[in-house]
Amino acid sequence: MLPVPNPKVLFKSMSDGAVLFSTDNEVYFGLNSVGARVWELLPPVCATFDELCTKLATEYPEVSRNIIETDVKELLSDLSSHKLVAARVEGQNDQSSATRIPAQAGKA
Repeated sequence: MLPVPNPKVLFKSMSDGAVLFSTDNEVYFGLNSVGARVWELLPPVCATFDELCTKLATEYPEVSRNIIETDVKELLSDLSSHKLVAARVEGQNDQSSATRIPAQAGKA
């Protein structure tokens, strides 16, 4: 079962990836464009690890499925260790997702 984004994490998409910020423990975490895509595919978009990896394999056909799975596992482990994602409880409402910062935020 895939973890869910911690609801206390802000997600800001950037041209070359994304930035996550935990309002709970004040952790900043940078994601490249593939990492940002993984974040976007977390529940409720994808329910399972296999479903997420299948979508990525479709989007990145030049990368072997084995590499995708290994990289996604490593990223999810890093996100978990920084408390940016949480284990999903069976039957949990997947509407709890990280807060998205509008694209205009921070622009003067």
